[in-house]
Amino acid sequence: MEFTTKDIGAWETGELGASSDSVAVSSDSVALDEALGMQLISIRLQKKLINDLKRIAGHHGIGYQPMIRDLLNRFVNSELKLILNDELRQLDQALSEIESTEPVRQFMEVRKQA
Repeated sequence: MEFTTKDIGAWETGELGASSDSVAVSSDSVALDEALGMQLISIRLQKKLINDLKRIAGHHGIGYQPMIRDLLNRFVNSELKLILNDELRQLDQALSEIESTEPVRQFMEVRKQA
């Protein structure tokens, strides 16, 4: 089925897809999770923490579970950058300790400045 620009606009504004006729509960949550690259987990959190997360999410007009997913993604990205930078620093240090000929050392110094 081909969608026109008008159809896409109608979906974006909620003209299409907002009625209960457009909603169905998936009977195959495994396939849905697989398609979205999701995995269900179980985690125990303090009730106060959950209530606080719900309050924060509500203030921002979003669900608390998507907010938690976003927070975890941000944390993972930040930590991976720190880890990779640390590994790169260690690699640079190891490479600088390797003896090299003067022309190679000069070449590497020029590359670092670029």
